[in-house]
Amino acid sequence: MDIRNVVAVVTGGASGLGRSTVEMLAERGARVMILDRDVARAAEVADALGDQVAWVETDVTSEESVRNAIDATLAAFSAIHVCVNCAGVGSAMKTVGRDAVPHDLGVFETVVKINLIGTFNVLRLAAAAMAANEPGVDGERGVIVNTASVAAFDGQVGQVAYAATKGGVVGMTLPIARDLANIGVRCNTIAPGIFNTPLMNAAPDKVKQPLIEMTQFPKRLGYPPEYAALVCHMIENNFLNGETIRLDGAIRMQPR
Repeated sequence: MDIRNVVAVVTGGASGLGRSTVEMLAERGARVMILDRDVARAAEVADALGDQVAWVETDVTSEESVRNAIDATLAAFSAIHVCVNCAGVGSAMKTVGRDAVPHDLGVFETVVKINLIGTFNVLRLAAAAMAANEPGVDGERGVIVNTASVAAFDGQVGQVAYAATKGGVVGMTLPIARDLANIGVRCNTIAPGIFNTPLMNAAPDKVKQPLIEMTQFPKRLGYPPEYAALVCHMIENNFLNGETIRLDGAIRMQPR
């Protein structure tokens, strides 16, 4: 799929990996709708990038909110060809913590609702809109790129909720690709390692340095444009489908 001709929706597009993706897609000629709860940052990104980028306040866990965002995108840009899901939250809580206190069920449910259910909520509605597109090369109508994490495979102590949701994103990649094959929509997933997002950049060195040490090469945090570049490749490579790719400098997370 030629990025110059696409309309993309990007959840979590106001910051971090999502923002870098919005910027790179716009730089390559795409029109982009940012779906984010942080309206101030979303407006800032859109203002910086010009008329080809817009934003709509979106709660990925709400069917009504996402339907409104899809409708807003169609009204602004007339189509949706690409859906990139970057919205997500983390958590740090053991299954059973100190003094035999069990994991808070509400926290687990919140992480699942945002990271897993939210991802599926957006992609299912975006894919339904893609079905109306005129088929391009190979009969392709759309591309979905989801964001998992190396925690899907190497979840650390205290990451049970986060790892469960990211494992769910990985697990649904192939079934979604199979479900959407008849309408010409591909689905792939990126499983990032430790990236230099604003959240990670704000962490103290005692948190970041052990993670860098676990990264084989290069010995550093990932750069958000490296994630965005893989998103672009997934859009452009028509034969890449149903796959999860780790983007992690060969990191294998230790228990702690």
